[in-house]
Amino acid sequence: MEILFSLDEIALVAQKILCENPSKVIVFNGSMGAGKTTLIKVLSQSLGVTDATSSPTFALVNEYENQQGEKIYHFDMYRLKSEMEALDFGIEDYLYSGHWCFIEWAEKIPNLLPEQHARIDLSVLPDGKRKLTLQVS
Repeated sequence: MEILFSLDEIALVAQKILCENPSKVIVFNGSMGAGKTTLIKVLSQSLGVTDATSSPTFALVNEYENQQGEKIYHFDMYRLKSEMEALDFGIEDYLYSGHWCFIEWAEKIPNLLPEQHARIDLSVLPDGKRKLTLQVS
């Protein structure tokens, strides 16, 4: 699936993504400022998270819970130096928990990702709109 959108349409984009029934592990690729964190925030809200969400850049993972008690994990692997660091904090427990896992900078942990995961590529177009490509496996 490919979508071109402006940031004021991001809530609709999040709904379209969820309607595709992607794997609960989704990796987000894109340059800084492409909108990965913003999209994850809106996806979390679409899943029923009412708490404030933010990037886990320093914590590596933020945990949220929706109104039904379902957990949503938001990872930011940008600062990782090796896959071993991810293993040390127990990433496998998260990835195979059956809960939603949204992962920024997943290229830092390619060998740890489950075989079944979805991928979202985001890029900024010259007119300021975003291009999103969703690949589900």
